[in-house]
Amino acid sequence: MIRRPPRSTLDRSSAASDVYKRQANKLLRGSARELSEMIEFSEINYYVKPHGFSNDAPEKLLNKIAEENDIVLTAIGDCGSCCSCCIRDAVSLEDRGIPSAAIITTEFVNETRLTREAIGMPGLRPIVIKHPVSSITDEEVNERVQIIKVQAQEVWLGQRADI
Repeated sequence: MIRRPPRSTLDRSSAASDVYKRQANKLLRGSARELSEMIEFSEINYYVKPHGFSNDAPEKLLNKIAEENDIVLTAIGDCGSCCSCCIRDAVSLEDRGIPSAAIITTEFVNETRLTREAIGMPGLRPIVIKHPVSSITDEEVNERVQIIKVQAQEVWLGQRADI
């Protein structure tokens, strides 16, 4: 698998968030709000996996996301199975030509490296935020949103350094 070329601009792109874990909703909606202050999105779409967070997104949902969006922000990898599924979903969307920024936590950087190597996309650059996510306060959510805002743009524009 070869990662698609980075975008040159983000204005008027759509953004999709895969909201499927506790606190992920706050992180993603907060990130979308912050990003929309800098990027003129044509729309922001939200999707929920039908079978929870420890499963890959179904092909039908991945196809729908790819058809309806230009870029994707997906979360959240803050446990082992969640992390690998989040990365596999991002790779599946990248394979469909959609630049995808997957959010993981510091605790799962090594697992992310292994997963992206194993599935053939070592160049995928995730967003990395402090662990944990599921038990954080609103203030901690806002701190992580600020990191996501910067790193998501770096991922989508091909400027994010490797983890």
